[in-house]
Amino acid sequence: MGKSRVEVQSIFQTHGEEYRQTRNLPLHILKAMSAIELCRTQALGGHIELCNDCGHSRNAYNSCKNRHCPKCQSLEKEKWIHNQQENILNVRYFHVVFTIPDALNTIAFQNQKAVYGILFKAVSETLTELCGDKKYLGAAVGFTSILHTWGQNLMHHPHIHCVIPGGGMDCTDKWINTREKFFIPIKVLSRKFRGKFLFHLKQAFVEKQLLFFNESYELKEDKIFNKFLTSLYQKEWFVCLL
Repeated sequence: MGKSRVEVQSIFQTHGEEYRQTRNLPLHILKAMSAIELCRTQALGGHIELCNDCGHSRNAYNSCKNRHCPKCQSLEKEKWIHNQQENILNVRYFHVVFTIPDALNTIAFQNQKAVYGILFKAVSETLTELCGDKKYLGAAVGFTSILHTWGQNLMHHPHIHCVIPGGGMDCTDKWINTREKFFIPIKVLSRKFRGKFLFHLKQAFVEKQLLFFNESYELKEDKIFNKFLTSLYQKEWFVCLL
């Protein structure tokens, strides 16, 4: 006999309430968990599915339609992949991952809208500026960026996956191909990304856009926050080419 399939829904149904009681979770996560737990169950009501060919009918429970639900989003995922494939150019593509240090995870969790916005902005500016530099490519490029907020172990681990074409348009609208290997050194990418992210994080702090709770509460103080930024500047940030 094959092993029974473990789904996110069954995990939430078994352990979700205990997890919620021991964590201070934001409202949007609570809503997502609830939707996934109730998806295609009696709690959401049902409808009758009817075959137009043979007339066979069956009762079916309604879907939650939450964008985080693995059951509801499988079809949407396939549609998205199909649409992306239609836009693929006949060039080589590169897959690059940008990750913030673990020391930022608590701030990111407490300020998800602000920090995830900074993460996208830092990645975009890093790629746009370096690709536009004639030292590396000297062209304008397009790329697809996707945010993942957890790792393979399902722990909070914000990072962005980028799919980048191997070339771009120069100032004369001429297509410029990249070299066979990735055209920007990983260390250059990493340090540019680090600088961009921390610059925008500092701006968010100055403009009072960040909130600090529990173990990060002391970062509200200017001197402590600046010392924290300095420690992050001294780290090598993780950017990898897959």
